[in-house]
Amino acid sequence: MEYISIKKATMIIALAKYSTVIMNIIFAAILSRLLTPSEYGILAVITVFTVFFSILCDMGLGSAVIQNKELTEKDIASIFGFSLHLAIILAIAFCVLSIPISLVYNNEVYKPICFILSIAIIFDTANMVPNALLLKEKKFAIVGLRMLVVNIITGVLTVVLAIIGFKYYALAFQSVIASVITFIWNYRSTKPRFQFRYDKKSIGKIKSYSGFQFGFSLVNYFSRNLDNLLIGKMMGVNELAYYSKGYTLMLYPIANLTNVITPVLQPILSEHQHDEKYIYDQYLKIVKILSLIGIFIVAFCFTSAKDIILIMFGNQWLAAVPYFKILSVSIWGQMIASSSGAIFQSLGDTKRLFKCGLITTTLTICFIVAGVLYGSVYSVCYCVVLAYTINFIITYIILIKYTFKYKLKSFFEILYKDLIIMFCMVVVINNMSLSINNIVLSAVIKFFICIILYITGLFLTNQGKYVTSLVNNVKTKFYKSNSSIEAKIEI
Repeated sequence: MEYISIKKATMIIALAKYSTVIMNIIFAAILSRLLTPSEYGILAVITVFTVFFSILCDMGLGSAVIQNKELTEKDIASIFGFSLHLAIILAIAFCVLSIPISLVYNNEVYKPICFILSIAIIFDTANMVPNALLLKEKKFAIVGLRMLVVNIITGVLTVVLAIIGFKYYALAFQSVIASVITFIWNYRSTKPRFQFRYDKKSIGKIKSYSGFQFGFSLVNYFSRNLDNLLIGKMMGVNELAYYSKGYTLMLYPIANLTNVITPVLQPILSEHQHDEKYIYDQYLKIVKILSLIGIFIVAFCFTSAKDIILIMFGNQWLAAVPYFKILSVSIWGQMIASSSGAIFQSLGDTKRLFKCGLITTTLTICFIVAGVLYGSVYSVCYCVVLAYTINFIITYIILIKYTFKYKLKSFFEILYKDLIIMFCMVVVINNMSLSINNIVLSAVIKFFICIILYITGLFLTNQGKYVTSLVNNVKTKFYKSNSSIEAKIEI
């Protein structure tokens, strides 16, 4: 198999990912002006349940297929056959679930929406093995191209459906169309065989690894979605819509930055799963990159929350501004911590990943419930930020101290200067008298002020040399990769 560096793989995914970012921003801006907050709120409720079923769709088997290097074609065919059985069962279960959902939220519209989304569940489950094979074989160019094409097609069709009056159904069909196209694309790219009568021995080969991975995903689900469930039930779909919009916008840089790196980490680093020092050294560099990016994003989002909301979604979403501003504080920690799962997986330590998820989820649930009981969405936002901050610390105590068995001091030493820069940027901009009526101009000016303060902070804390050497290293490796195939994996 041809080796590929993390940098080269990341560049391929990044090219496709950031092309879709531009498309997604345009589509989101259009849809937010075509659909009302209450219509988004209805889908926000149902999304909680579709995310839960997406976890059941995978059951940790996709990650296990990537990690296990000893699976035969027969094993793959058997696992693929098992996923097809699972797809039918989950789709039926989701349709049945529509009845209690409609009763709890007192809205019959959830029944047809669940029926439509059950189609997406079928194809998402069936896609588990083909997608894992693409990543396992490091076909990142195909993954990147698929990502771009699917986003363009689904975005255009969703906007068209919204314009002709499909309302929340437009968003439901978006999920279905994306799932169908993704499955067809991945299946044609990998062409896996399948056994309708699957062999339990094949499932047994990955049961231990996938079981803990599934357990982690399951407990992590509740920490990520309980707030939506409770806000939707206790405070109404309109408040949920504003909170969900702020939360989704907060996740946007996390998804579109860390998801460029994390998809390539496990397929590549799992080749070195018995060399913990190598993985640790590479991961520290990744953490530093994510940290340096994260502090800039937090400073800009926190100081320009109103401008960002109004530019992207329009005046009808103004109530989401304070929620987004509060939640944006957690972006830095989440950006870094979101990459930790791939490291646990690369080391084959999904058991400890599950334990980590169990602890952090329990903590998050307690904070969310406390925020809801306090009676306002503001309190939920503050509690979520506090929970994610504590979870960040817990995650890296477990990963660094108990999995890698390194000193925590050496890990946190590479981060504290970044936090100082971020804090100073926020304080300086918040204390500047900027009264600009044009929101686009206001956002642009604040963005450039952030850049100036960011660069100044890097050099004052003696990190300018690090950034310069990082850029030069990327250039050197890029030029080398054009002349020959790299003989080893390196960052």
